[in-house]
Amino acid sequence: MSSQELNWARSGADDAPPELDVTRPSVARVYDAILGGKDNFAVDRAVAAEVFKVMPDNGQGARYNRAVLRRAVRFMASQGIDQFLDLGSGLPTVENTHEIAQALNPAARVVYVDNDLSVRLHAHALLADDLSTIVVQADLREPASILERPEITSFIDFSRPMGLILNAVIHHITDDEDPHGLVARYVSAIAPGSYVQITHFSNASEQARANENVLQRALGRGKVREKEEIISFFDGLEILPPGVVFNPEWRPEEPVEYPLDVGGLLIMGGVGRKP
Repeated sequence: MSSQELNWARSGADDAPPELDVTRPSVARVYDAILGGKDNFAVDRAVAAEVFKVMPDNGQGARYNRAVLRRAVRFMASQGIDQFLDLGSGLPTVENTHEIAQALNPAARVVYVDNDLSVRLHAHALLADDLSTIVVQADLREPASILERPEITSFIDFSRPMGLILNAVIHHITDDEDPHGLVARYVSAIAPGSYVQITHFSNASEQARANENVLQRALGRGKVREKEEIISFFDGLEILPPGVVFNPEWRPEEPVEYPLDVGGLLIMGGVGRKP
C-alpha cells in the first residue's frame, strides 16, 4: 500500500487514491454513509440521501443489522467457533466481526472478503498490526477465487467448524447471478458443526420496497425478497431458534418494542448450523 493510500484510508478524506473511482457509488460506501461513517464520497452520500427519503429511519435499519451481527458472532464464539469467514464484509465500522470474536477469544481468526477496493485499503490500514485477521479483495460471486485461494486456506482450516458470515450481502446478488447456488457452494465447503449467519432485505414494508427501487437505480443491486425465499437460503442447515425473523427479534438483549419501526422491518435473518 502506498503512503497516499494509507493516509487516505486512515483519514477517510475525500481526496482518494487515483485507482478509486469516486464518480460511481459503491455498495460498501453507501452503507457506510447510511451508518454515518466518514469513509465515503459525495456520490455515495447522494445515494444515502435518496435512501433516507424513502426509508425515513435515519439509518436505524443498518444499525439493527450491525447489532444482530454482534449477537450472532458472540453466540458462535460461545459455541467454540474460533475462525470466521466474513463474505461481503463492507467497510470497517463499530464492532466488526474480529473485534466481537476476539473479545471472547483473542486467538480467534477472521478473514474478511470484499470486492471493493475501498474496503481493502481501509482494512489494511486498520489491521496492519493484527496477526489474527486478514482482508482479501475477491468477489463472492466467484467461489473458487475464495475457497481455493492459498492466502485464505492457509489462514483458516476448512476441515474444522467455522462461522460463515453473509450479513446483508445476498440481497446484492441478482437473480441471474444464482444467489441460492452461491450460498449452497459456500455451505458445501465448510465443515459440519459450522454456523452460517444470513441477513437479507425483506419485502415486508412499503418503505423497504421503495428502498429497493432507489438501490436498483443507483447501484444496480439491492433486492428485497419474501420471507419464504430468505428461509430457502438456509437449505441444508438446521435453523436455530428463533428462526428467520426481523433483526430486532433475533435473540434480543432487551425487550422488543412492537409494532416494529420502519428500520426494524427492513431486514430479516437468522443463524443456521451445518449438521
